[in-house]
Amino acid sequence: MPTLILVRHGRSTANTEGLLAGWTPGVALDERGAAQAAALPGRLAELPLAEIVTSPLQRCQETIRPLLQARPELTPNTDERIGECHYGDWSGRKLDELKDQPLMEVVQAHPSAAAFPGGESMRAMQTRAAEAVREWNARVERDHGADAVYLMCSHGDIIKSLVADALGLHLDLFQRISVEPCSITAIRYTRLRPFLVRLGDTGDFTSLVPREEPPGDEAPVGGGAGAP
Repeated sequence: MPTLILVRHGRSTANTEGLLAGWTPGVALDERGAAQAAALPGRLAELPLAEIVTSPLQRCQETIRPLLQARPELTPNTDERIGECHYGDWSGRKLDELKDQPLMEVVQAHPSAAAFPGGESMRAMQTRAAEAVREWNARVERDHGADAVYLMCSHGDIIKSLVADALGLHLDLFQRISVEPCSITAIRYTRLRPFLVRLGDTGDFTSLVPREEPPGDEAPVGGGAGAP
């Protein structure tokens, strides 16, 4: 079965403003995110990509634009199932305003029980994304062969949930996974099991440098902004 390259979108204006973007329209890459996207073709230059699939949201579309310009033979496929979690009434709100909401504790410690008001549950988010991957695996193998490599550009929580699915982890453990903006995660699927072969690879260790204000013990909902 194929190898899936998961790319989280580059850093967005919502990331730097501390907003939970969700499906809020008009969320673009910031200056750093645009630079991350521009570097993506070089990072992936050796990979023979058979297909590119992307979330419909602007920040993902902007992330893969330089890659598509470098590979004009590829036509992007948009799949709403790998779009961001539908955060409902929480969409567009500041994370600082949400951190004391009782639901946020559930999101952190028991995400399989979390459902956003006016939005979707995290279980539903993982289910639709995993179904999309399985369907694309079959399609890519049918059209390009079992050893094909293809790419999906998606969002932090979506990628974390797919990694959990590949590792057989309960969704309640997915907050232990971290994927920074424009990081690359690779999962090789086989008939018997998936293999996680890369996780959140940015090629940059800046985020590991100790900070004046160390990060807390909560996972950033939506994925966080990455290295400062």
